[in-house]
Amino acid sequence: MADDGSAQTSNAQMWPLPKFYFEVKWDSDVMSFQEVSGLDVEAQPIEYRAGDSPVHSVVNMPGLKKYGNITMKKGVFIKDNKFWDWFNQIKLNTIKRIPLTISLLDESGSPTMVWTVKDAWPTKISGTDLKAEGNEVAVESIEIAHAGITIANS
Repeated sequence: MADDGSAQTSNAQMWPLPKFYFEVKWDSDVMSFQEVSGLDVEAQPIEYRAGDSPVHSVVNMPGLKKYGNITMKKGVFIKDNKFWDWFNQIKLNTIKRIPLTISLLDESGSPTMVWTVKDAWPTKISGTDLKAEGNEVAVESIEIAHAGITIANS
């Protein structure tokens, strides 16, 4: 008898989620991206050693949290200047900071894992490269700094 895959669906908890089906909410808009990377957080270690410690090494303690910049890539479309319009709002250390919601979706389109990014703002935009002999799609990227990520896994 051929395997119809029903055994896999009954054990859905055993299979990791694929990463190719996702959605990005950019403030109140939903935008399409080819790639999202940099959903990183780390605790910076603090090295400490008391002067009267008999142990001749430092103790590592957790310090401040540090969030990596998020990089998002998308195709270039005619009359789509959202990245550049947002970046050009930077004036004398001020910029409109927006919330981002990045959702990993299941096969029905429901969010299974959600990264909520607080106070995002652009730090870098990279336009597409141009090649006379190429046949690739034009892709631009934006690098975003932020004030923190919360993660919900349903």
